[in-house]
Amino acid sequence: MKHGPSSESTIPTVTGFSPGFAALGLEAPLLATLETLGYEEPTPIQREAIPPLLSGRDLLGQAATGTGKTAAFALPMLQRIGHAARVRPSALVLVPTRELAIQVGEAVQRYGKELRVSVLPVYGGQAIGPQLHALKRGVDVIVATPGRALDHIRRGTLKLQEVRTVVLDEADEMLDMGFADDLDAILAGTPKAKQTALFSATIPQRIRAIAHRHLQNPIEITIAKEPVKAGTAPRVQQTAYIAARPHRAAALARVIEVAGANSALVFCRTRLEVDEVTAMLTGRGHRAEAIHGGMSQGQRDRVMQAFKAGQTELLVATDVAARGLDIPQVSHVINYDLPSS
Repeated sequence: MKHGPSSESTIPTVTGFSPGFAALGLEAPLLATLETLGYEEPTPIQREAIPPLLSGRDLLGQAATGTGKTAAFALPMLQRIGHAARVRPSALVLVPTRELAIQVGEAVQRYGKELRVSVLPVYGGQAIGPQLHALKRGVDVIVATPGRALDHIRRGTLKLQEVRTVVLDEADEMLDMGFADDLDAILAGTPKAKQTALFSATIPQRIRAIAHRHLQNPIEITIAKEPVKAGTAPRVQQTAYIAARPHRAAALARVIEVAGANSALVFCRTRLEVDEVTAMLTGRGHRAEAIHGGMSQGQRDRVMQAFKAGQTELLVATDVAARGLDIPQVSHVINYDLPSS
């Protein structure tokens, strides 16, 4: 396993904490938090990304959802905030969806608890008043969707002149959603002397173009999905059903009934299809709820809470709406269409 740059000579031994994380250069307050959260050993993306980010390097990282990249960028970001004179905001994290903004915001808040770092998720579909009030009061880390971040920048309520760290998370997804111009506009308003990290599940040419424009001599890392030892992972049975288009709805309902799906995600391509499938399943007596970008944030929050609490058995979603979400108890994942990627 390849490791990041060695800095053993400068890292004091921190007793009582995971040697894995301590060896990366993380300091006592963050190590204490990781121990409290039950983190024992860093994942490959954390081993590779944390040392160069702590040293101030820009980074281009290819890693899939679920590899631990939120901690990989959040922990160095928090340590650097703790070391410097406080300016607000010190860091900006850009993510594609509202749900991811909430999830990443909560993670950064957890990791930064000992350092008393304040975090604000900023996204559309939420009342702007509380966001304006929090921004005026001052926060250390902003986790934002590009559209709402740009809205605040244009209002003059989000000032980025002092930002020292910028992270683009799920960058390929943000480009797929049409945020390329917004990203350029936001980054143009940040200082030249800052640290920038870009994470993406894929690194096509358009991601490289953004990296070339906005990253300075970046470290580049690629994390392949770790092979799982035989017999250690839960077995996932994958099945394909061939159905004529007019019969797909009936086939879906039948598959759900036969499979005994008690907590299933059903992915559709469009918002209209999500609504139609949800209505069809509800009409057949299932507890089904829709989630997509056309709903208000209040509706989306309510639906997610109901699904996580087990009050809803079927969550029908567009893949964009569900990107990067952590829902541990899912029993089945059904693609109503062939996924586009």
